[in-house]
Amino acid sequence: MTIPIVMNSGEEGSAETPTVQNSKLESRRRRGIKGEKESPFVPVNASTTAMPSYKLNYFDARGLAEVSRSMFILSDTPFEDNRIPKDQWPALKEKTPFGTLPVLEIDGKPLPQSLAIARYLAKQFGFYGNTPFESAWVDALADQMKDFLAEMRPYFAVAMGMVEGDKEKMKNEVALPAIKKHFSLLEKVAKENGANGHFVGSSLTYVDLLVSDFIYSVDSMIPGFINEYPAVAAVRTKVVNTPKLKEWIEKRPKTAT
Repeated sequence: MTIPIVMNSGEEGSAETPTVQNSKLESRRRRGIKGEKESPFVPVNASTTAMPSYKLNYFDARGLAEVSRSMFILSDTPFEDNRIPKDQWPALKEKTPFGTLPVLEIDGKPLPQSLAIARYLAKQFGFYGNTPFESAWVDALADQMKDFLAEMRPYFAVAMGMVEGDKEKMKNEVALPAIKKHFSLLEKVAKENGANGHFVGSSLTYVDLLVSDFIYSVDSMIPGFINEYPAVAAVRTKVVNTPKLKEWIEKRPKTAT
């Protein structure tokens, strides 16, 4: 299923753009927050138009692509939300750069890996902190959440019925220890940042979005876990109540993950 997303534009994937540096300033203003068949993943020559065209390829799920979708929405940037049915994935897998999704196409040129995509868009749209040190901390926290996801994956597989296992045992032996380890660190960072609704600095960054979406997924399986981490919960509350994102959350396709 392909969902074209057009924000304040009369033409899909078309608008005026400045340089990368000016695009960050503009994005802050717009946010109001401070032989073979041709593969869709094969690089092509860049478009001669000023504004890049964006096509985000992923499954019909929030998963590893929702952070990037959120940045498109918050920055009013048109993009094509290409949701690939799982029965079509085997035919496409070998045509992706690393055999994985998501893949972001920028003027037809592919960029793989969810965090690389998120960092690229964060730099383009102004969700990357206000100094190089803040940007480094944003990346550090994103990497920490990648570690969290790796530790939680065995629990998710059982909880979602992908593999057989004792769900309650996996929750107690895998999920709860991982939550305590990683969310205690996040709570400390949020408090040291002034408990201002952000993990780094005083403006929204992609790691705020990343953690907020993880909370959404984990809370659906372990309700109320976030109550033990009030500073982290405050970040999520601020994120999901950002007007443009709140509207997107209400109308986006409803998926389990």
